[in-house]
Order: sequence, then C-alpha cells, then structure tokens
Amino acid sequence: MDSLCKSDQMEVMNSDVNATTFYENKSHTVKVFEVLQSLRKDKFLCDIKLETDDGGVVCGHKVVLLSASNYFRAMFTSFGERYEDAVKIRYLDSYILQLLVDYIYTGKIMVSKKNVQVLLPAANLLQLDYVKDACVEFLKTQLDPTNCFSIRAFAELHNCSELVSSSEAYVQKQFVDVVKGDAFLSLSSKEVIKLISNNVLNAPEEKVYDCVIKWVKHRLDMRRGNLPKLMEHVRLPLVSIGYISKKVVKEPLLKKSPKCKKFVTEALYFHSLKAQQIISIPQTIQNTPRKSGQKVILVFSDLLETHWYDPTTNLWQTSQKFSLMDYDDCVDKLTVIKDYFVFIRGSTKSDAYVAIFNLSLKPPKLVVLENMAVYRIEFGFGVLDGCIYIVGGCGFQGHLDSSEVFDIHDEKWRTIAEMSTQRANLGVGVLNNLIYAVGGCSEDDDSTMMKSVECYDPSYDTWTEVEEMSVCRFNVGVGVMDGVMYAVGGENENGCLKSVEAYKPSSGWSSIADMHFPRMGSSVFPLDGLLYVVGGRDGQSEKQLDSIEIYNPNINTWSLEKMSEKMSKDIIDIVGGVIVDKELVTKFNN
Repeated sequence: MDSLCKSDQMEVMNSDVNATTFYENKSHTVKVFEVLQSLRKDKFLCDIKLETDDGGVVCGHKVVLLSASNYFRAMFTSFGERYEDAVKIRYLDSYILQLLVDYIYTGKIMVSKKNVQVLLPAANLLQLDYVKDACVEFLKTQLDPTNCFSIRAFAELHNCSELVSSSEAYVQKQFVDVVKGDAFLSLSSKEVIKLISNNVLNAPEEKVYDCVIKWVKHRLDMRRGNLPKLMEHVRLPLVSIGYISKKVVKEPLLKKSPKCKKFVTEALYFHSLKAQQIISIPQTIQNTPRKSGQKVILVFSDLLETHWYDPTTNLWQTSQKFSLMDYDDCVDKLTVIKDYFVFIRGSTKSDAYVAIFNLSLKPPKLVVLENMAVYRIEFGFGVLDGCIYIVGGCGFQGHLDSSEVFDIHDEKWRTIAEMSTQRANLGVGVLNNLIYAVGGCSEDDDSTMMKSVECYDPSYDTWTEVEEMSVCRFNVGVGVMDGVMYAVGGENENGCLKSVEAYKPSSGWSSIADMHFPRMGSSVFPLDGLLYVVGGRDGQSEKQLDSIEIYNPNINTWSLEKMSEKMSKDIIDIVGGVIVDKELVTKFNN
C-alpha cells in the first residue's frame, strides 16, 4: 500500500506542476439553503425570533437574514439587537413577514392581488429589492382602465418610478377607455391638465374635449372655474368641423366663458383656412397633432416591400423595400416591439432566422439572430410582454405540437410546453395575458382541419383546451379588440369562409355578421374601436384580395374599402403587419 501511494505521488509530481482545474458544484448553494430552510422550519439552531404586531413569531438565523437584507445587516451588526434573541418588527403582519423570510431562504416569492399592496412596502422596509421589483412587474400586468390611476398613486407613494412610468404610459395609450371610469372623475384639475396636455396621448381630440366637459360637469359648482384652463390643452382645431358645429358651439359652458369662446372661434378660423386650402397656416400647439394620436397599419409583402394604410384618409402609401442583405429576402411573419421591427423567417432548411431592425440606434441597425430551436413553417405567432411566441407549424417530421418563445431583450429562444395536438396554419391571439392557438390543421396532407382552441398561460407553462369554434377554420385570421378575440374567415372542407366568430372568456364563442367576401390568410388589426381585415385570398385565385373589410362591433356590420389599382398590383402577398404610430413609419423611412 505504501509503495502504491509513493508511486501515485511520483506520477503527479512528474506531471505539469502548474496544471490546475476549477470545479464548480452548481447545486451546492441550493442544497445548503434547502438544509437551512429545513432547520429553520424545525426551529433548530435558530438564534432570532422576529415578533410582529399581530403577535406572530417568525424564527430564523441572524447570519442568513443579514446576508440577504441590509435592514437585518444593520440590525444585527450595528445596533443593540445583535445581542438579542427576539426583536419586534413593527408595521408588518406575521403572514407577510413569513413570506419574506421564506424568500430569503428559498429565493422564491408568491405575489398576488391579495398581498401585493402590503408585500411591496414590506419589501421596501426590509430592503429586499428583488421582491419589490417582482411586485412592480406583477402590478404592471394588472393595469386596466379601472385601476391604472390607483396603481399610479400607489407607485408614487412608495417611490416606484418604473411603475409610475408604466402606469402613465398605460393611461396615455388606453386614454379613451380610462376616461370612461369614475376614477378619472375623481382626479384633481392639476392631474387632468397633466394628462390632457401630454403630447403623446393616444386619443382623437374629440375624446379629449368630451372628457374635459364630463369632468367639469361631474362637480359643476366646484369645477366651473377650471374650464378655461383645461380648454387651453384641448387641441380644438383638430376636432372635425362637423363635431364642432354639432356639439362644441352649442355647449352652454363654453358660451358663458369669453376665453373658451375665443378657443372655439380660433378653431373655426383654422377650418376656414383649411377649406380655402391656405398652405401657410400658422403652426401652433393647438393645431399640431399629438404624436401618438396618428396610428396607421403597416404591412409587409413576402418580398419585404412595406406599405401603410392611414384610416383617417383611407389612403395607402408605399414605403421602401427592406433588404436582409445576405439572407433570403422573404419573411413569414412581422411584428414591432417598441423600437424594433422583428422579421421571422421559418424554414425546414438552414435559412430560418429571426432578424431585428433597431430603430433606436443611430443609424438604425439590422441584426440577424440565432435560429429557432425547431425548424418550422406555417406556424402561428403572437407577442406578449416583449416576447415572441412561435406556435406549432410544420417541421421535418410533419405537423408540430411544439412551441417556443423568443425574448427580444435576452435574444434567446427557449422551448415551452407542448400543445395537446399538432397544429399548422393556425391563428394565434393574445387575450388577457394568455396565448390562444385557434384552429389549423393536424395532418400532413392538411385533410384534418380543426375547430378546437387551446390557450397557453406563461405563468404556469401549461396549455388548456377551451370552448371550440362552431366550424373548422384553417388559415384563419385572428384579431383581439376590447377584450374580445375574433376568428376571421379561413377555410374548411366547404371552401373559403366569410363567416366570423367572436370569443369572450366569460361566455365562449358566438357568431357575428359575415364579411362581404370569403377570405383566408388575411391579416387582422384592431384600431380605434374598429377591426380591419386586410388582404387574404378567396380560395379561387392566387392573387391577394384588393380590399379591406372594416367591422364595427357597436352595430355588428362590415364596411368595405377598395385599394387603389396601383396598390392592388403592388401588394402581392401580405405576410404580416402591425398598428404603429405614424411617426414610427416616418422614422423607418428615414
């Protein structure tokens, strides 16, 4: 044995004396903290009891608590509590303190509607930044027209600047819905002015005027004197002349205010100059459109030619031909996330890619990113929280039940849970923070068309089947507007469809009015309370349809707009599109 040890030792000594290898046990820290948590639950070797105002007691180890929290670090190193085995934690209840101490030991925290309002300030108190950030992220997902003002006030109270910004951005974007609620009527005049003076408010100027009058009349005796100051920030010249004539000039509150009457006169004069086609109309803040008020529909053909449609003028304009340089100048899908155009090319060959065109850089830059985890074509896709979800499609072995997600910030793909069935040529909708896979086909020969629908919850990484549609729909267009998901056209064994169904999570699917023409593979866009269906084919011709169908849910009717002859020739095959600020289109063209 001794000789063997000496021999081994000599072999090592004779090798490179500088040779070293670093080994890392990645599960070491996790296992250590699992043991510590187990010891804490058994109250073994605990050296501190944290007592709360409600009489609860939470046990722990000082060294663990101070390692995660600057609050506990100061308490157990610089103050008298370092010598105590029990301390009082004021202003927290035992349930919340237990959650936070559990987080310190496990790195996991449960945030819910019930606890977030006390969890966030408690995390602030104990200086647990990750928990505070988790609460902020949760509240950002909960923003809706009824609570956005209260969430903003809560964020201001607790110095959560990111949540304040998100709340304000939500109010700006969803202005029309937000001002319908009672929360808007409870704002101070200063808060209303701050809101309506915003240059990026996403609202027709008629809605801005309406909300001002509504707010003043809500407490007329107290608010009458605020009207002139408020009307300074209504861009009355941008209100249509018909609306001014029917509503504005007849409003008694404006008639009784000399300053407000002056605003009306100036608006009428502006429209008079426009009618005379006066070119050099003086530019003022009152007649300058808000930047986010002008939305257009931007579409891409399969050869990356860009076109955009302005619903206010009913005009199409051709933008530019976009080049992916060394890559195949064709894409399957397009979307926009913040200042990024995102092009998606799926393929069963090696030329599949995702490319982003970053408009925030000077000059803008195109970056082609890594391939999808699975090569696929004829997939569906949707965007949620800055992530692109690729669903189903066809791959090397046929139709797919797999899905994957791409985070635009991390620039990484990751696989998510599989659907219950294989789907290709499906529609995808995003509703209430869920991804819906709608219809499609499940066989290689496309013979099995489906009417089934399932939804994916990113919080739980699970797919769940929901109520199916009334008919099978393959190559179906899907759009979401005002809490309703629409399945538009498509095809099945009976041919191309002009029928449309609407889905509400509370009541399921119901049929609405038919479109004028059968359409499959169309692009669907919600804008200002109307649903726009662009392009698609009718099943009889390979040519893209040269019309736009527009659905008004208030009267359950479709109107039809024809493209110009030039546009109908130019748009060969629309592969995707988005609703964007007109300003972004200008930025893209420059």
